[in-house]
Amino acid sequence: MSAEVKTQAPETVTVEIDGRAIEAPKGASIIAVADEHGIDIPRFCYHSKLSAPANCRMCLVDVEMGGRPAPKPLPACITTVADGMVVRTASERALKAQKGVMEFLLINHPLDCPICDQGGECELQDLALGYGRSVSRFVERKRVVKDENLGPLIATEMTRCIHCTRCVRFLDEVAGTSELGAMFRGEHTEISTLVGSGVHSELSGNVIDLCPVGALTSRPYRFSARSWEMLSHPGVAPHDCLGSNIDLHQVRGTVKRVVPRDNEAINECWISDRDRFSYEGIYSAERLAAPQIREGDTWHTVDWQTAIEAAANGLRDVVAQHGGDALGALVSPSASLEEMYLTARIVRALGSDHIDTRLRRGDFRDGVAGDGFPGLTGSIAGLEAVDAALIVGGYPRHEQPLANHRLRKAAIRGGAIMALNPRGFDWNIDLAVDAVVPVGEMARTLAAVVRAVAGRTGQAEPEALAGWIGDEAPDAQATAMAGHLLDADNAVVLTGGLAEAHPAGAELRWLAGRLAAMTQTDYGELTDGSNTAGGWIAGAVPGRRADGQAASGLDARAMVTRPRRGYLLNGIEPEHDHFDGAATIEALAHADCVVAMAAYDSPALRARADVLLPVATLGETAGTLVNAEGQWQTFAGCAKPQGDARPGWRVLRVLANVLELDGFHYQAPDEIHHEIRAVAGEAKAATPTADGAPTPQPVEEMLRVGWPAMFGGDPLVRHAPSLQASVHAGEAVVEIAPADAERLGVADGDLVVVEQAGVTRTLPARPSNQVPAGSFWLAAGLIHSEGLGGLIGPATLRVDGDGE
Repeated sequence: MSAEVKTQAPETVTVEIDGRAIEAPKGASIIAVADEHGIDIPRFCYHSKLSAPANCRMCLVDVEMGGRPAPKPLPACITTVADGMVVRTASERALKAQKGVMEFLLINHPLDCPICDQGGECELQDLALGYGRSVSRFVERKRVVKDENLGPLIATEMTRCIHCTRCVRFLDEVAGTSELGAMFRGEHTEISTLVGSGVHSELSGNVIDLCPVGALTSRPYRFSARSWEMLSHPGVAPHDCLGSNIDLHQVRGTVKRVVPRDNEAINECWISDRDRFSYEGIYSAERLAAPQIREGDTWHTVDWQTAIEAAANGLRDVVAQHGGDALGALVSPSASLEEMYLTARIVRALGSDHIDTRLRRGDFRDGVAGDGFPGLTGSIAGLEAVDAALIVGGYPRHEQPLANHRLRKAAIRGGAIMALNPRGFDWNIDLAVDAVVPVGEMARTLAAVVRAVAGRTGQAEPEALAGWIGDEAPDAQATAMAGHLLDADNAVVLTGGLAEAHPAGAELRWLAGRLAAMTQTDYGELTDGSNTAGGWIAGAVPGRRADGQAASGLDARAMVTRPRRGYLLNGIEPEHDHFDGAATIEALAHADCVVAMAAYDSPALRARADVLLPVATLGETAGTLVNAEGQWQTFAGCAKPQGDARPGWRVLRVLANVLELDGFHYQAPDEIHHEIRAVAGEAKAATPTADGAPTPQPVEEMLRVGWPAMFGGDPLVRHAPSLQASVHAGEAVVEIAPADAERLGVADGDLVVVEQAGVTRTLPARPSNQVPAGSFWLAAGLIHSEGLGGLIGPATLRVDGDGE
């Protein structure tokens, strides 16, 4: 026996693969170890993010253990490495097995590569070249499988399916919807929908990338280009605060499709359907094609010089007649960092601090932090490692689908995911606590959780707590939420969209901050838009400039409830993108000058603006987006702007030049980027301070409660036809508590009249147990719900015909 002492760590083993000695983790599969060291093993069913079913058998390899070969080739995807194991991936025995599998896979495959969208990037094509026979020995009739209708996003050619089950496992394990399954047996196996209603996961498009053949392809992309024609350009998805990494594929300046770009720290290898298919909005018929100015009630298409001069003169006149205080700017929270910075500089150079990107916020009493930005004090990737998470006023499954995916992984691992919302939602996570309370009870419930934490830990509870709950003891639900947070080694308290729109949002943020501090957990705000953090860094908020100096401007809500005489709008459709669409439209109607930089010809803008300046959108411009954990992610333009549209930063630069403002001589967006870096420095996500607790205030009822539908959050997705044809586009339906429906005499499908802020809409009603009594749910961002009052605010509801 050798006296040599092994020095390798006890959790690793030494395995030999194709003559190379490799130290690998115990329990790792052969294929994972081989991939890690650049050794290629063919595969179809295996994917590093999914379970390994070993049903394609393409990864069969020759294995020897203790000098004795295995009785037969073993699948590398489920065979774990062991100390002293010898693996040969290209031995005569392994190759014979692999070629045999390939021959069987090709028996029923239609071999229609010339007309297949997967042609040129097909895994079956690639492996058939190395492992297939030049002549088929199969002379019987091939099977044909009926195509599935999976909806407007995914096209199917199921005869091409090789039953790898990647799509089935993805929807079951990652998406959590289990919408596909394998039917029948043997040669008759088919992949089909379990209930015949299509695939509707918010992550469904990822099955297109996962499919190794042409069975599942992109319906919007179908037959529009070939893979070898396209050039790939890195980009950043402009829809939520994660900033998912994407690749845009273009042919001669036209974006043909969007696919995920791997980034383990942000989106792993997935993207949401919103990120994947919103590129269709670039080529919408509603794109604003040329600059236009209004003369009386008539619009005229003009050249850029004329339009910029008209915009500059209009803004200059407002300032000259009424002072800088009469000017306000509303900027999309998904505008680039450079556009936000230039907009803020222009407005402040004209004498105004009235600029904001927090367009859907309902409560501004907590103001703007002197440093930092709203976001995650932890990391995006860290969400999947939490032992407990409390989501306050949010539904990340639709708001930030990839953050929801991380939280779902935490739940599967055993973490306690909890939610506190003013309505119930269709979660794909098994929630440990699902607290659904009336809008007016949210702050009170959260205060009870804080009290429960103080009672269990012996900490002094905040003095302000009595203002919400008096001397009342926490109920069982509050106690359970506190217990999960305290028992966790790694936890987070998150606020979402409904906390942002809540009329007592400042209270919710303050209480969530106190709860995080008392439980020593991370705090995070899953903010609206893709660049809310950038808005704070660039100084596009009323309370702070880019250099950190304090300012005292009006917030987004005050700018419309206390109308300005002039407005500069950047990237918004006012009927959809503001907390109070009715007040915004009314304010614009009474302004002396409204200059709108827009990608789309919005009806509300056309009715109320004076100058329309067409700007570039996804793929057509360059810039920077800052995500919720503070990562600055740059992207370049790769597509030709539609019509006479121009990049927003360039439009603002020229506008400043015409206004004769100093310091606007940028030639490229990277110059602006570096200037912001120098001025703003580094910033981190901020946590609400313990100082200045907001005074509790009652919330009125009956209340309309709403947030944009998943495909209604920004102009780009609202103008993407395939997304709007899907079930997640949402429908303008009034969801009402059964008790309220009975009181009003409303049955399912009855028409009801919603009146809010003087605007009425007649819409169908649907009684729902997910809505608490005293409120009704009506999603925003939809054609028939636009222009109403606050996303969460007082409204009246009556049966259509009452009082007529």
